[in-house]
Amino acid sequence: MRIFGISLYVIIALLFAVHAVRTQQNMYWLLILFLFPGLGSLVYFFVIYLPTLRQSRGARATTKAFSQLVDPNRAVREARIDFDRAPTVAHRMRLGAALLDAGNPAEALQHYQAAASGPFSSDPALLQGLARALFANGDASATQDTLEKLFAVQPLARQQPEPALLYARALAASGAPGTRAAFETALTCASDAAPRCQYADWLATQGDEADRQRARDLYADIVHDAKHWPRHAREHNSEWLQRAQAALSR
Repeated sequence: MRIFGISLYVIIALLFAVHAVRTQQNMYWLLILFLFPGLGSLVYFFVIYLPTLRQSRGARATTKAFSQLVDPNRAVREARIDFDRAPTVAHRMRLGAALLDAGNPAEALQHYQAAASGPFSSDPALLQGLARALFANGDASATQDTLEKLFAVQPLARQQPEPALLYARALAASGAPGTRAAFETALTCASDAAPRCQYADWLATQGDEADRQRARDLYADIVHDAKHWPRHAREHNSEWLQRAQAALSR
């Protein structure tokens, strides 16, 4: 039993050593882990591994989902309290974003429009939030205009995942020319599977067989890539994976 205990300490130390190398920790951690496998592993867990785990994308998403489940109105409530105490543009924007995330786009739009009527009307973060609120309220044309204003004041935003995809979706919703090019741009700066799936959805509605084949290829790419996604990526892209699988089954 004692030998088994020693082996277990060594195995745990080896696992933490691999983590230390992969995350480029200071090499003295390897010395601590191998000289004192039991105590060293315990110290490494609390000092390095646990904080890293908490900062991971998957952990943040899980924490956010749990908070929304336990207290779904917390973000809106806290943002509203801050805005009531100090009705600044920043607090109004925070409240608008919280309302959007909570599924209240109508009130969110009111706050963004009020913020945009002041001296910060050209603020990139404000314009992006306003565009989100407009699109959530079904105003694709105004969304397009707002994003084009954003791209004028901050050209790099055209290459950022969220505004690039929102612009393509706005063009698609209003049947505006340039939809294809906008989706292609969104693909080049994508951070998840959303642009591929939504571009495929649009292509599938086009009359050309080449477009429908491209749609099938994009759906198939999502399904193929999903085999290699880590857990947090699979959870984040679950909606797009399910839609791609459903489209291919049809």
